[in-house]
Order: sequence, then structure tokens, then C-alpha cells
Amino acid sequence: MIITRSPLRISLGGGGTDLPSYYEQHGGFVISGAIDRYVYIVLHEPFEDEIILKYSKMEIVRCAADVSHPIIRAALQMANVDSCIEISSVSDIPSGSGMGSSGSFTVALMSALHALRKESVSARRLAEEACHIEMDLLREPVGKQDQYIAAYGGIQALTFHRNGQVDVEPLHISLETLYNLEDNLILFFTGFTRSASAILREQDSKSKQGDEAMVNNLHFIKQLGEESRKAIESGDIQSLGEIMHTHWERKKARSGAMTNRCVDAYYDLARANGATGGKLLGAGGGGFLLFCVKDKARVRRALTTAGLREVRLRFDVEGTKVLVQS
Repeated sequence: MIITRSPLRISLGGGGTDLPSYYEQHGGFVISGAIDRYVYIVLHEPFEDEIILKYSKMEIVRCAADVSHPIIRAALQMANVDSCIEISSVSDIPSGSGMGSSGSFTVALMSALHALRKESVSARRLAEEACHIEMDLLREPVGKQDQYIAAYGGIQALTFHRNGQVDVEPLHISLETLYNLEDNLILFFTGFTRSASAILREQDSKSKQGDEAMVNNLHFIKQLGEESRKAIESGDIQSLGEIMHTHWERKKARSGAMTNRCVDAYYDLARANGATGGKLLGAGGGGFLLFCVKDKARVRRALTTAGLREVRLRFDVEGTKVLVQS
């Protein structure tokens, strides 16, 4: 029995510049924080000579090539596992909510498969293997932020170089700043999820075509990422909120599918009740709204009264971890 877990994440600046269509030309920069909400993988070797998979669906097949789930199929083939395995996944947060669940799932799965072979692997290797599966093998229009923050944990400055190399640097913050950041960030589920693929493909396509508006938008977002780092490291949490508001206003310009009337109404309600700024996490269209607030009780009361569900958060500092190996 092997159980692994990978943290989900919130993006605190620069999100969207981690796609290769942008960073291969201009370099990318993202501030990302792993939180104490997780994707779990349970791996077991059954008596029967078959592959048993339990996620939102259930599959029982004879070999890896017959697996329908694309990430699991690719991971099993990469690990040379072709039979006699049972894999179950559980997540604290639904998929399609903008918190990097796909990347966390892939990293946790690769960690479990390495543990099956009794291999100790680095966070960097787990992140690189997960990126290879999602971006190279499956050709998904995703970036590298999710896999790296899931593997490393903490609050990290991620620099994406034109050659694909990723530098991972923990932010230099005091415990007081960390606690203030946790106390001033508040997270709410909008009540609906979405597939990020269509929005990301639009960004990816326009970036590859050199669309001036899209590229300039991402240049500005990258600059805001640098400003977010300075605000956090200096302990200026309210400035971070103002940066998040500017980020959200620019982010909405990238796609008409980025937001909708409900999201805009929730956002305006939070701002009217003391949120300095905020944004929809992930590619947009649904999922979770993250706010930086002056008066958490007031914002909490307004949004819960409007029907939104709060998810309390603290930062995870461990990254992907093997919980059980027996």
C-alpha cells in the first residue's frame, strides 16, 4: 500500500506567463503558493492480474494501453507498469476549480509509481516528469507552474527561461509576514467549475501568432508578478491586494470567457465589503475567487450570505509527500 499527496496552489502573481508559447520567447515569472488542500493517490497491488482505476470513473483493463484516463495511461507507460496495479485518487477540491489539480494529480501519481519501485526522487524530477506527461506527451495547453509548486510546496518565485529551464526560489519572508498573508487571504468557491483548456488554447494560439494585445498583456502580468514578490517580501499585504486587483482587470482582457455576470457580481460584492483586491484563480471561467482583505469577517459575511462557500487556507511547506509505504 502506497499513499502520496500533492498540495493544490494559489497563484499570487504572474499567472499565465508559464506557458511555453510565452516564456520560450520572453521568459516567464510566477509567484505561486502551495496550500493545505491536497490531491491523494492510493496505490495497491491487487491479487488479480489487471489494472483497476478509481477516480471520477472506474476502469478495469488488462494493460496500460487500454486505460482511458490520459494522464494515468501516460504515467503507467512511462513507469513501465503494465498490469497488476490498483490506483485510486481523492481530492480535497473539485477539478476544474483553478487550483492546479491536474498538475498536483500528475505529480502525486508519479511519486507513487516511484515509491512502488522503491526509488527516492527529487522534487525537480517529479515536476519535470509531470510537465513532460501533460505538455509533451498529451499536448495539453498548460504551463509549468502547477507541477513545480505541487512538487516543491511553500511560496515560490518560479522563473521560466526560454530554454525551458525553471528556477525555483523560496520567497524571503518572515513568520510574521507568512501569518499576516494567511490571515488576509480569503478563498471562496463560486459554485461551478470549468475546463481550462479552451481559454488556455486561446491564449496559447494568440501568443504563438505574436498577437500584440495578448503578448503585451502577458508582459504587464509578468511585471505585476515581480511587484507581487516585492510586496510580499516587504510584508506589504495591502499593496499585494491592490496588485491583485490590477492583475484581475488585465486578466479579464485576455478572453471573453474569463469571467461572467455571477463572478463579476461576487467580485464587486467583496470589494464593496472591504476586499482590497482579488481574482479568479486559474485560467478563468469559474472555480475559486481569492481575495486580499482588510476586514475578513465583513467579506466572509457578505459572500457567505450570497451563497458562496469559503475554504479556509494555510500554506503547505512540504510539497509532494509519500505518506504511507508498506
